[in-house]
Amino acid sequence: MESVALAAPGGDLSIWALFWQAGWVVKLVMIGLLGASIWTWAIIVDKTLAYARMRRALNRFEQVFWSGQSLEELYRSLSERKTTGMGAIFVAAMREWKKSFEKGARSPLGLQTRIDKAMDLALAREMERLEGKLGFLASVGSSAPFIGLFGTVVGIMTSFQAIAGSKSTNLAVVAPGIAEALLATAMGLLAAIPAVIAYNKLTADAGRLGARMEGFADEFSAILSRQIDEKVAPRTRAEEYA
Repeated sequence: MESVALAAPGGDLSIWALFWQAGWVVKLVMIGLLGASIWTWAIIVDKTLAYARMRRALNRFEQVFWSGQSLEELYRSLSERKTTGMGAIFVAAMREWKKSFEKGARSPLGLQTRIDKAMDLALAREMERLEGKLGFLASVGSSAPFIGLFGTVVGIMTSFQAIAGSKSTNLAVVAPGIAEALLATAMGLLAAIPAVIAYNKLTADAGRLGARMEGFADEFSAILSRQIDEKVAPRTRAEEYA
């Protein structure tokens, strides 16, 4: 077990001083928790901005889609650039639609299944992108308090060993050692609390965005299903009676 000299009575109890007085194990715990806290806030800011951009993109796409513009024109304008959200789902469905007709689609059910599968894959990719890095927040929220507690236990054990060595139980002598040990717990909570709150909030936001995209996919699937009935089904029946 590492040995730490007890601070003199009335020593500096600032956070910076407590960090430098701590043993190397407690220092590593504090540094790790500080890094996790910084990365947590970076993810929170990044996801908050990304979700705001996604909401604006969904609103813009819905406005254009339901404006009466033809599907072909909208597909040509979107296929020329990188799309996200509903745009990516729309492009995936239209690409499968055009490929199927270029190859002479004959089965309405098969065409509908392929289009639905293309939209499902596009939706899954969008959700994976939205939910990326949220797992780190969950990990920090669940593990940071225990990591901080580990640092606290190590620090207090070291303080009690030093007490036994000095044969002094003066509170003014042992207070700095105990304070630096408890600082590890405080840093663990400082990292965990924002991570838990942000994880719950961002997960709910991602779920709402996903529900909007899934709803659009269902509506667009119904639109294409009607067009398939109009184009493919009559031709199929005519071929059967030919």
